[in-house]
Amino acid sequence: MRRGDKVTPFKAGLMVVTIVAVFCFFVFGKVNPFAHPYKLKAAFENASTLHANSPVRIAGVEVGKVKAIDREPDSSAAVVTMEIQKNGLPIHRDAQLKIRPRIFMEGNFFVDVSPGTPATGNLKSGSTVPVTRTSAPVQLDQVLTSLQSSTRQALQTLVRGYGGALNGKPQPGEDADQPPETRGETAAKSLNDATKYAPDALRGVAIVNQALLGTDVHDLSRLIAGTQKVTGALASREVSLKELVTNFNKTTGAFAAEQGNLRSTIHLLPGVLERANPVFDHLNAAFPPTRAFAREILPGVRETPATINAAFPWIRQTRALVSPDELQGLVHDLQPATSDLAQLTNGTVTLLPQVDLVSRCAIRVLLPTGDMKIPDPPLSTGIENYKEFFQTLTSLSGESQNFDGNGQYTRFQPGGGDQSFSTGGIQGLGRLYGRAAIKPLGTRPARPKREPPYNRSFPCYKNKLPNVASARTGPGE
Repeated sequence: MRRGDKVTPFKAGLMVVTIVAVFCFFVFGKVNPFAHPYKLKAAFENASTLHANSPVRIAGVEVGKVKAIDREPDSSAAVVTMEIQKNGLPIHRDAQLKIRPRIFMEGNFFVDVSPGTPATGNLKSGSTVPVTRTSAPVQLDQVLTSLQSSTRQALQTLVRGYGGALNGKPQPGEDADQPPETRGETAAKSLNDATKYAPDALRGVAIVNQALLGTDVHDLSRLIAGTQKVTGALASREVSLKELVTNFNKTTGAFAAEQGNLRSTIHLLPGVLERANPVFDHLNAAFPPTRAFAREILPGVRETPATINAAFPWIRQTRALVSPDELQGLVHDLQPATSDLAQLTNGTVTLLPQVDLVSRCAIRVLLPTGDMKIPDPPLSTGIENYKEFFQTLTSLSGESQNFDGNGQYTRFQPGGGDQSFSTGGIQGLGRLYGRAAIKPLGTRPARPKREPPYNRSFPCYKNKLPNVASARTGPGE
């Protein structure tokens, strides 16, 4: 419109009517073009009963409407888009949605929303609730469809088979592993006999049901809420749940293959459970000290990082110490010596008992014998015989001194006479002869006719001390 042009009455009236129409549309249609409504999507297996503008309710209160239904081709499944008002928020991650029929006067169906629990977090606008947390009503035509001719025939076959299983006699060998009193009975007869034990079993079931009520108020409701969380978590992990079922099938197959061992295990299980009760009692008694220990160890745990940091320099030094240039090289050089030392140690294991026997013999027999004084009148010295032995060695050393280059030798000056004598046979020397001025009286001690017996199996330290005063003088026998 150029400057100077004027608005005609017709144009002005048309603009006013348009503005009033738009205002009335927004006011009476309750449409706010500046609002951003909360949208929630849900996947249903069957949403054929819903249509656009079907109500959405929480606990019977309408909080929104169905805006769109996107149906899957060649299927009754669909994704339903809903707009939720502020009074219906928040919607949590474990929310559940159900399609329910409205009352008779209302007609049609509505979406019933269970918002879920706050602990799971909130769903953002545009989020989709999976089909595992939605459900749709079963229609009468679906019930009738499930009872078609083939289905009814299969159901009849099932009932007849169940009746035959209850009333049929067992085949030979089928009940060989059963108790003697039940062999040959039908399943119905055994089932009737089982009713004798039903009171005790039902009493146990009653005790279990009573225990399920808990000890405090709302224990059962907390159990149900916890179960709901668990089932919700399982429902949100469909793929993992399928894998769990598959693996469980493999596990049960493995148990079936080991049914004999499993039967033996179950037979021994009652005794194990009886012995487990005292173990659990001791375990419960150990918990208080364990908790006290855990509290006391907390300061040490808090100091552990600082201790580790302080140990790093030592670790670096230790790592350098055990390097190939240090301890590793030393260990490599010591390997031959270690092998020899191991052999020496093994030999010492055999040697030390023998050394112990020699030490006992010296302490209990040889040394006490050396401390004895040998009476030999008129040649008695009155000193211990081991001292006489060393004095003899000293005298023999002086006797054998020589001043020429021939070395030491002992000189004997035998006396001459008309008395001949011989030493008898000496090992390595033979018989020696000599002459004496007078007839020899004999030797002290007298030479025995034969050598005394030598017993190698009798321990030396068990021998009695010899009687050095009992030696007699006389000629050899």
